[in-house]
Amino acid sequence: MKRFRSQSLSENPKNPKSAIQNPKWLGLSLIAFVLVMVAAVAWAQQPKVYRVGFLRGAPPVESHIQLFRHSLKDLGYIEGKNTIVEYRWARGKVDQLPRLAAELVGLKLDVIVADGSRSTQALKTASSTIAIVMQSGNPIELGFVSSLARPGGNVTGLTSISGELGGKLLELLKEILPRLTRVTVILPDSRASTAFLKETATPAQALRVQLIPLKFRAIDELERTFQSAIEGRAEAIIERLGPATPFPQRKRMAQLATKNRLPAIGQSETWADDGGLVSYGPDRADMYRQFAMYVDKILKGAKPADLPIEQPTKFELVINLNTAKQIGLTIPPNVLARADKVIR
Repeated sequence: MKRFRSQSLSENPKNPKSAIQNPKWLGLSLIAFVLVMVAAVAWAQQPKVYRVGFLRGAPPVESHIQLFRHSLKDLGYIEGKNTIVEYRWARGKVDQLPRLAAELVGLKLDVIVADGSRSTQALKTASSTIAIVMQSGNPIELGFVSSLARPGGNVTGLTSISGELGGKLLELLKEILPRLTRVTVILPDSRASTAFLKETATPAQALRVQLIPLKFRAIDELERTFQSAIEGRAEAIIERLGPATPFPQRKRMAQLATKNRLPAIGQSETWADDGGLVSYGPDRADMYRQFAMYVDKILKGAKPADLPIEQPTKFELVINLNTAKQIGLTIPPNVLARADKVIR
């Protein structure tokens, strides 16, 4: 007769209690637990990588984008280390902005900078949740924000107050050309341009100057548009080419104005440097510093809806005396005295 030894519950290898009481299994369990905890701590200690986007209709001035990068670095955001910045330039092809905006939104970024009204519109259409730091001349008129003090929604940033600026450009032209009565405005066919013309109409009327808008739809139409201004015997020109116009085309327009002895004033930071008579507008370099400051605030938890829109506090007046000489103009001393920079 075979004798069977009863097996106690603690000796059953399939029983969980048996495994726990087995020194070998207990050791392996402790090792596994330690490894899991070490991995969790290592993961928790990994630096957060911030993801930022930047959209513009054309490449910006290189020194300005470098200033944006350095300003981010000063705030602790180092590209390639703890920050990734995705840049997208439409290179003058504004019809590409919606596609580029959708591409940036698809990257699940933390915040996106939009330099220009068209870039802002493309991003706002693409997303109502991702934080957008914009620069626009007419953010309320274009429906980007509810007010400058309380933007609401997902958009905040800067305004270049282009309506008020339009009046200032006319005043400068009138000081230089007291008998001026007709001014041709060259600008893209966009909602921002319509808003600019609307806001500039009142100061134009007060100065007794007739505004003659000439709009272009694409960059390849720009030179023909400028020729139309020349053929129409424009007395002076305001260029409102916008951030979607590449700098080589801006330079070409400035050269055409000088060649045809046309006084031309522009808002572009390089207009007078490229041969235009006068440039006047917000300090663009300061704007790129402020872009970085807004990005920092949002990455630290601030909501775009609660961040007031900043208006420019620094403006630059640049006068090209070489151009004035070529077109046979004398710049009044009181205007020259106010210039931040004079090109001789």
